Amino acid sequence: MPNLEADLRKALRGDVGFDTTSRALVTMDASNYRRVPAGVVAPKDDADVAAALEICREHAVPVVPRGGGTSIAGQATGTGVVLDFTRHMNRVLDLDPATRTAVVQPGLVLDRLQDAAAPHGLRFGPDPSTHSRCTLGGMIGNNSCGSHSVAWGTTADNVLTLDVVTARGARLTLGPDWSGTPEGLRRLVDTELARLRTGFPELPRRISGYALDALLPEKGADTARAYCGSEGTLAVLTRAAVRLVESPRARALAVLGYGDEGGAAEAAAGLLPYGPLTVEGMAADLVPRAYGLPRGGAWLFVETGGETAAEARARGEAIVRAADAVDAVVVTDPARQRALWRVREDASGTATRMPDGTEAWPGWEDCAVPPARLGPYLRGFRSLLAAHGLRGTPYGHFGDGCIHVRIDFDLLTGPGIARFRRFSEELADLVVAHGGSLSGEHGDGQARAELLPRMYGEEMVALFARVKALWDPDDLLNPGVLVRPAPLDANLRFAPLPREPVPVVFGYPDDDGDFSAAVRRCVGVAKCRTTTASGPAVMCPSFRVTGEEAHSTRGRARLLHEMLAGELVTDGWRSTEVRDALDLCLSCKGCRSDCPVGVDMATYKAEFLHHHYKDRRRPAAHHSMGRLPLWLRWIARTRTARLVNSLAAVWPLAALGKWLGGVAPEREVPRVAPEPFSRWWRRRFKALLKRGRTERRLPGAWRQPGAMVVLWPDTFTEHLSPDVGKAAVRVLEAAGMTVLLPPTVRWKGGTAPWTVRRGKVCCGLTYVSTGQLDRARTVLRETLDLLDPYLIPPEELREEAGGGFGELGGEGSGFGELGGDGSGFGELDGEDDDLALPPFVVLEPSCAAALRTDLPELLPDDPRAARLAARVLTFAEALEKHAPDWTPPRLGRPVVGQTHCHQHAVLGDTADRRLREVAGLSGELSGGCCGLAGNFGFEKGHFEVSAACAEEQLLPSVRDAPEDAVVLADGFSCRTQLEQLAGVRGRHLAEVLAEALDAERDTK
Repeated sequence: MPNLEADLRKALRGDVGFDTTSRALVTMDASNYRRVPAGVVAPKDDADVAAALEICREHAVPVVPRGGGTSIAGQATGTGVVLDFTRHMNRVLDLDPATRTAVVQPGLVLDRLQDAAAPHGLRFGPDPSTHSRCTLGGMIGNNSCGSHSVAWGTTADNVLTLDVVTARGARLTLGPDWSGTPEGLRRLVDTELARLRTGFPELPRRISGYALDALLPEKGADTARAYCGSEGTLAVLTRAAVRLVESPRARALAVLGYGDEGGAAEAAAGLLPYGPLTVEGMAADLVPRAYGLPRGGAWLFVETGGETAAEARARGEAIVRAADAVDAVVVTDPARQRALWRVREDASGTATRMPDGTEAWPGWEDCAVPPARLGPYLRGFRSLLAAHGLRGTPYGHFGDGCIHVRIDFDLLTGPGIARFRRFSEELADLVVAHGGSLSGEHGDGQARAELLPRMYGEEMVALFARVKALWDPDDLLNPGVLVRPAPLDANLRFAPLPREPVPVVFGYPDDDGDFSAAVRRCVGVAKCRTTTASGPAVMCPSFRVTGEEAHSTRGRARLLHEMLAGELVTDGWRSTEVRDALDLCLSCKGCRSDCPVGVDMATYKAEFLHHHYKDRRRPAAHHSMGRLPLWLRWIARTRTARLVNSLAAVWPLAALGKWLGGVAPEREVPRVAPEPFSRWWRRRFKALLKRGRTERRLPGAWRQPGAMVVLWPDTFTEHLSPDVGKAAVRVLEAAGMTVLLPPTVRWKGGTAPWTVRRGKVCCGLTYVSTGQLDRARTVLRETLDLLDPYLIPPEELREEAGGGFGELGGEGSGFGELGGDGSGFGELDGEDDDLALPPFVVLEPSCAAALRTDLPELLPDDPRAARLAARVLTFAEALEKHAPDWTPPRLGRPVVGQTHCHQHAVLGDTADRRLREVAGLSGELSGGCCGLAGNFGFEKGHFEVSAACAEEQLLPSVRDAPEDAVVLADGFSCRTQLEQLAGVRGRHLAEVLAEALDAERDTK
């Protein structure tokens, strides 16, 4: 629509996007529905909103207001112009602690309002689980509620006045006593008083339809309250005055266990007289047992507040005494409370997968019944699921009778969609039979609006249409929602996706090898759109820097979805839109753990780059940094490290080299170690052999596998940070382990012995991150061949090799001369050798993550890949598992730094935390991402984003650290970022412990 776009650009100061990327990013919300818009407008202010409405009306193009895009019923999608309020109209305009009120713009994220109110002991009462990304405008449009609604009500209960612009340009301020009433509305209400007084069910979570009963004289004729829940169909919100509530100074969480969800549902209403802040219910399918919950198959999370911790706990204990629970506990530790609430908040994502991995979808996400009827309703709901052969795990706001559930609908086939419709119609009847509302929180949208006559009757729904016509006579605003709705089984988001699996390289084991299914994981809950990282979370650093949807995990998943659909993004794997969106993905893998549905954008990016550049010219950075292991091995083999370092110190030569290699000019080239780690190790090992120091140790090590570990010489440790490897050897040996490096030997078959094969092991990380997957698979297969002696189970090894290892000597083996009797390897032929697969200790977290995840997913048909992945340990894990009785030296110092993003996402840091605690290293490492992320921060054009990521948490934590703090950074990227941006030397935990061991030795 070129004329529409041109008119909008001419009249508006805000952003106007009619390009493919802008449109693709808003084709979906968090629902089952998809509609392709004509364009997207991000208005700067009220005047922009009015101008956009006027131009769209002139062109007869519909308008859809959109906040965070987390709506689950399809009301945030449309075929016309989408108004995105999150970019510019996103501020707190005023906050008055005395009157406990705030004035906000519609694009303001709820958590930002909470941040502004918190210093005054205040908060906005309603708090959906999407509080870190949902907007006030979206909450008002859907009349959102959240877990604290039993105490503080719905959004409508907390709205004072609303400024809106109608489709025909009228600017109104809505409020009590008919404030801002459109012409004719009061007259219409006066003629329908009887219907309005009797036609709306009384329950705390009745959200469906228009709240016309708020216009009754006995209810204050409040047009602001009546507007809430209208889903952008009546007028466009431009600002809101809202009520704040006092936040309790202390909180306690009573967790009550019940035999099943029915028992929990029956008990919920009986707890309301005790004045709880929440009464939330969850079943065992959604709550990991690791959280130490009381006995039961379902639980109520009942939060209490007080002026003091003792008062809050006393109220929690009173509820425990009153509850008829199987078991109960009162949680007062804030960290444990946060962990439990995270499980509840992530349920909208985790519930999208059944325990067996089957996909589940929204559609009947938030029906509500009177709390006293919740138990019988849930039993009827379960029976209906069984009758249709469906599964789902209900959870949600049991105290308000509002249930969330994702159901394993088949929305890909005709019969499955037909069953979806039949189930929806029958469930609507069940809800109505229990006096309930089809929507109890998130609105009707397209998912339920078609069924509103079953709840309200045809005459009330006709009245809704008359009200809509008074506000919006041209049907410009969000047509097809609430009034004259589209069918609930039309516009399904999955319809354009390919039905056959797309040929890919990765195995995608959790999605049965189907890349489309992997992309479908993103259901739009948008946890990746959080504007600040909380705790150890990593996802999504580039979005937090740019604030652009295209640079969020969800935005990239949307573009991949549209690429597969082929309607909007039409050039498939060659898409420049997808390539550009993925360009600022750091491949930090944070989404793999932080995304509630386990989207792994780093893997999707590698897959895309592989196909995008197949048989095409690649960027220079893919050759310079993607093939870094080759370049560094060449330097080591030619022994030219000092020459390379000298040349890199000459500015013109360094600048030329960076330009040719696609390296950011702002970056310094890291120095190459003159002596690689493995060369040092061989030299040291030979010296030990000559002195006879290993003769007693090695045979025993093989008979007791826990005492021997194989240290992985990753590229970064080998060539750039050999001191880390040396320190690790020092610590592991001090803990009683024998440390070996991977032997480069290979079984030739037949009766021949194991013979020397020159080569180096490699995890393939740099090839994977640049999408050179064919090369990555080749490198990984060569690595597995080199590691055959370690990856063939002992019984197979004896049977195939006759019980012996033959000659393990030779210069290329990495062991020097190990065939002699003094080596400790000579007598390994006997039947009592008790051979076992040894653990592989990987010091570089990104390499360990690649071996644990990328390796088996790239070579799913090679059993050796899974064996190697299962044997990979981090440095701390190796000490904990294979030297449990060893006590490290105690340092008694604070630590700062950052947990490596791949460690957070893939490996976990529990063992590291325990090791630091035992070593007397106090304090927490920051979350987020250092921003360098391997090759990302070195690539041309990425420096500003890279530095901004570091400024989010890492660099401030180091600047604010005590003088005696230890700066920990296990990843080479993290250490490099610290050195280049802050002039601080970060150290691997192995280096810190080795230094302490040396100091301890020197004092003896």
